[in-house]
Formats: sequence, C-alpha cells, structure tokens
Amino acid sequence: MTATTVETVDTHARPTFSAIPLSRVVSVELRKMFDTRSGFWLLCSIGILATLATGAVILFAPDSELTYETFATAIGFPIAVVLPIIAVLSVTSEWSQRTGLSTFTFVPNRGRVIAAKAICAIGVGVVSMVLAAAIGAVGNVVGTAIAGVDTVWNVSLLELGLIVLANVLGLLVGFMLGVLLRNSAAAIVAYFVYSFVLSVMTELLAGLQDWFADIRPWVDFNYSQAPLFEGSVSVEQWTQLGVASVFWLVIPLAIGLRIVMRSEVK
Repeated sequence: MTATTVETVDTHARPTFSAIPLSRVVSVELRKMFDTRSGFWLLCSIGILATLATGAVILFAPDSELTYETFATAIGFPIAVVLPIIAVLSVTSEWSQRTGLSTFTFVPNRGRVIAAKAICAIGVGVVSMVLAAAIGAVGNVVGTAIAGVDTVWNVSLLELGLIVLANVLGLLVGFMLGVLLRNSAAAIVAYFVYSFVLSVMTELLAGLQDWFADIRPWVDFNYSQAPLFEGSVSVEQWTQLGVASVFWLVIPLAIGLRIVMRSEVK
C-alpha cells in the first residue's frame, strides 16, 4: 500500500504588503500643505510679504541705506514670523482637520509621517527663503537704479547661509510646538510667547542678575541664535547654540514624539 501525503494549505494566511516609500509619504504631505485655502495663501504670503517689504524699502529708505543688507533685514522679519506658523500647521492639521485617523491608517508608522512633515516644512522654508532673497536682490538692483546710487552687495553667501540656518531653527521650534501640543491655536500662541514675551523676560533678568547674564547664552535659545543673524559665529557660540537647542528643541520634540506615538487618534 502506498502512503499518501496530504498537504495542508493555510487559507487564513495574512497577506504581506511592502511599506509605503518615504518619498511617497513626503510627496503626499507636501501636497497636503497646499491643498487648503489657508495653507495655499499662507505659503503665498511669503512672496507677497517679501515683495511688500522690498517696495517699502525702495519707497521710504534713504538713498544711503539702499543696500542688500537693508532689503534682507526688511524681508527677514515677516519671513521669521510666517515660517514657524507654516511648520505648526503642517503638524496640527492632522488633529484640527481630523485627518489623523486616515493618515495613520495608511501609514501606521507615525514616526515616518512626522519625519515626512519635517522634511516638507524644512524644504518649503529653505525654498521660501531663497525666493525671498531673490526678491530682495531684484529690489536692490531696481531701488539703487531709481535712486541713481551704486548697488551695494554687503551680505556674503556665508552670512546668507547663516541667516537661512537661523530661520530654519525658528521653523523647527514651531514644528516642535506643533508636535508637542497638537493644537494650532495653542502652538501658535506658544510660539509668539516664546519668541517675544520670553525674550523680553530673559533680557530683563540678564540685566538685573549677573549670574543669569553669564549662563544666558547656554540656556536662552533665542539669544544663542543671534550670532547667526550677525553673520559671524565663534566655536564657543556654536557650542552654546548646541547646548541651548538640546533644552529648547531636542528634548521637547522627543517628548512630543513619544506622546504622538502613544496617544489615541480620534
């Protein structure tokens, strides 16, 4: 008698799917930043504000002040305000617009989604600053031609790169607050308190207390970023910036990421 072997087939085996590539997640997150009217016009406001600031310099600045540094300074303030708001909304939209459930269903690894959002926010920020710098350069040429004075390019590529880095760090603070709070209004208010109220308080404290004035560059992230805008950073100042960023950026972001990973999405 010949033995018969019966092979059992598991009809209940779960299918396996390959993970969605990070590049595709980034492209989706980038498209989501432009999808809503508020997001679209917020991004457009960068070019609009840069153009308005450039026009204001041409119209109201004295001829002796028509330099590229003047245009860069005028453009830099609105850019420094708008970019962190864009970073905040890129994160908090998942909770404020209640899209988080579908997003984290398609991409269960929440860390990859947050990483894609960070890549998009930094990319948009850098491109926006390059566009703003180009608008300022055009304004410098046009403004000096109208005034009949020499065109002065008194901002080097190194100085421009440091300014971009400073704005990216400000953008990352907004991104961190978005991850930590996951509420648009709360994160935006927290950013303005951090940028303006806290800066005034630390300035007053440094003026009144010598001990705080000594440690301020190590614990005040806003203050430690100032040399980046000045275009010259020493080794000690780089170290101070790194230490301050650990307290104000790395640790809060790590806490926010842990909360995002463990919280229930509704």
